[in-house]
Amino acid sequence: MASLLTSPEVLVQPRVLDLRAHGDHTAIHTASDRLTYAELADRVDETASLLGATRRLVLVEGRNTVESLTTYLAALTHGHVVMLAPPGDPARRLADAWDPDVVAGEAGLRERREGTAHDLHPDLALLLSTSGSTGSPKLVRLSHDNLRANAASIAEYLGLTPADRALTSLPMHYCYGLSVVHSHLLVGAGLVLTDLSVVDECFWRLAESREATSFAGVPYTFEQLECSGFADRALPSLRYITQAGGRMPPERVARWRDVGRRAGWDLVVMYGQTEATARMAWLPPDLADAHPDAVGIPIPGGSFRIEPVADISEPGVGELVYEGPNVMQGYADRPADLARGAELVELRTGDLAREVDGLVRIVGRRGRHSKLFGLRIDLDHLEAQVDAEVHCVVVDDALHAFTDRPRTTERLARALAAASGLPPSAIRVTALSTLPRTTTGKPDRGALAAHARLLDRAGGSDDGPPTPELLREEYAVVLGRPDAATTDSFVDLGGDSLSYVEFATRLTERLGDLPTDWHTRPIADLATAAQTTRTGSRLDTSVVLRAAAIVLIVGSHANLWMVMGGAHLLLAVAGWNFARFQLSAETRVGRLRHGLTSLGQLVVPTSLWLGLVGIMGGYYAPATVGFLNQALGPDDWSRQWQFWFLEAMVWTSLLVLVLLAVPAVDRLERRAPYGFALVAVLTGLAVRFTWVGLEASGGTSRYTIGVVAWWFLVGWLAVRADTSLRRWTVVVLTAVGTLGYFGDLSREVLVIGGIALLVHVPVLRVPRRLVAPISTLASASLFIYITHWVVYPPLEDSVPALATLLSLAVGIGYWRLMRPLQRHLGRLAHQA
Repeated sequence: MASLLTSPEVLVQPRVLDLRAHGDHTAIHTASDRLTYAELADRVDETASLLGATRRLVLVEGRNTVESLTTYLAALTHGHVVMLAPPGDPARRLADAWDPDVVAGEAGLRERREGTAHDLHPDLALLLSTSGSTGSPKLVRLSHDNLRANAASIAEYLGLTPADRALTSLPMHYCYGLSVVHSHLLVGAGLVLTDLSVVDECFWRLAESREATSFAGVPYTFEQLECSGFADRALPSLRYITQAGGRMPPERVARWRDVGRRAGWDLVVMYGQTEATARMAWLPPDLADAHPDAVGIPIPGGSFRIEPVADISEPGVGELVYEGPNVMQGYADRPADLARGAELVELRTGDLAREVDGLVRIVGRRGRHSKLFGLRIDLDHLEAQVDAEVHCVVVDDALHAFTDRPRTTERLARALAAASGLPPSAIRVTALSTLPRTTTGKPDRGALAAHARLLDRAGGSDDGPPTPELLREEYAVVLGRPDAATTDSFVDLGGDSLSYVEFATRLTERLGDLPTDWHTRPIADLATAAQTTRTGSRLDTSVVLRAAAIVLIVGSHANLWMVMGGAHLLLAVAGWNFARFQLSAETRVGRLRHGLTSLGQLVVPTSLWLGLVGIMGGYYAPATVGFLNQALGPDDWSRQWQFWFLEAMVWTSLLVLVLLAVPAVDRLERRAPYGFALVAVLTGLAVRFTWVGLEASGGTSRYTIGVVAWWFLVGWLAVRADTSLRRWTVVVLTAVGTLGYFGDLSREVLVIGGIALLVHVPVLRVPRRLVAPISTLASASLFIYITHWVVYPPLEDSVPALATLLSLAVGIGYWRLMRPLQRHLGRLAHQA
């Protein structure tokens, strides 16, 4: 990029960090490289030369990359004013609101004008969004003295030396993550630079190889650590972990303190706000055992006082006020505010606190008090009283509580009513697939309040045009994802084959015909492309096949007709849906989570039914209930073999998930998705022909997992067939494996024809009046299959039509009964 020289004006260069002072010490460690301080300083100076000699407002997208860090340091150490922003939409919103002179993003530096359009105060160094916001126009103004003072305080109480190496476990645009950068670079320590998550195995391999001594976490980070088995990891170089960014329950602080003691590292609880540059208090590790509910003592150079609040009557409780050299200059609401100097000598934190044994304890938030039914409710205190992970907001005259924990909403509602004194009618508990969080991992209460308002009006009709926002609201309510954005798709939001039919029907009623790839399209695109039709509606072919196959299966078993082959066709449809949903996640861990979630949502309701029927009627053996009949059950056909189809689907899915959990296999499949699936089908066919030859005759051979698994795999291959030649290859392979298999041409043609239809005709037009019944049958198809074996036999000889209809009705009823359980299992898996 050419130089952005704009004016002969010479910059004053106040130095928050003197990089060259640390010479050959290693400043940056990445997965593939190292940079000394001298090398980093050279890169910083080179980038600074592109920013020009005039002092300017520079927006930097704060990624945890060498390029982003270098640009940030170039602007900061050469006297420009930096606006550090989360990447993507938040950065674009800030650029629109503040009109920076230069924008530094993933594409590099982009000059928006020559010179500067801003009057910038000489002491101003950095602008950050207020805590928890992601692109709010309101910014915190920080000076060079603020930054240096806070970095020096942190380095002092943590005892940082050049031997320390901190993992960048938090984003650089977040004041907490940035404070790690400043404090380490101030003393010549190292940064292990990464944007990986703590749930990623590569993160820990990097920590081990670079001998990291610390990392930082917010409460959500520690939730992730619990789920990832961190407590059992051996990291001999780890010296301490810091925790800030919100209150962590005392019992969790105590638990992590114990984990650290056993492993040889310290837990350092800290407290701060963006308005105080980052940190205001810290809890010495040796005090965490006796005082896990405290945020500790002031940082070096700072002091606290607790000021009484008129409407707080609790003795010793008041607003926490902080004084120190790291207190911000003030807020900025518009560009003209950038010319203002320091306006504060102390910070009114807005937190309610008390002092016990010389330690500060945060007990609530002034802005988190609400009055309902004449009662003053402290929402922070209320959340702490309830034995559940819950976030509460008050909207209009109701308390809305949101949770994703394994607890019934009724039980949580009772607990909230008891703790608050509110009548049950004033409390509304909603279980979400995931609790929305800001980019820094904090609960996004603004999103929860907006979702609460959305739920309040969800019952009303909306005949307006399907705008992106209205459609986003539909996704948010149905999928329990208040964090849904118009750029997300059904798959992005965790949609799966179990909710696909239900939601597709709902969208069809609103939008009319849906494109075949609607589940992968962003919400905004669907709204733009919405069409309506008067003559009929289009349904996904897989939906129609699921409905038709289950009706054929039940009717044939009940002697209403004799059209066989539906179960083998359903196996291919199951593979089709498996590839579309379970294998659609962007990460290897995401694939495994999606796949296991879907299996759990099938296995649990099935085992409940089989266990109930087995116990009460003596129908099924434990091996059948546990999907192990083919391994432990009889070799001859009996009622224990009735669920061969489900066993085949479950174990084939599980085998594929296990294989793709291997990093090298996952990478291979992603590089060549069609070729990988093709090899899988050919392998399955080889097993099928080796096992039974051309015709699978006699006994249970035609239902054995090893023989039928290839049909599931061919469904997977059908999804990957993205050209006409590849689609015809799928049909040919299906015919090769199916013709002669049953010794019944009509049965074989039904299976081949169904798969050919699935591959070549992705959607079918059906009369509107049939959309709902077809969708219901498709959604309930597996549950109809599970239950029909004990419903039709008493009526099959006398009233086969009634036997068929009753089987369908019972299966649909069981499906509706199990939907809340399935959604609950989905939420549990999502938070794991």
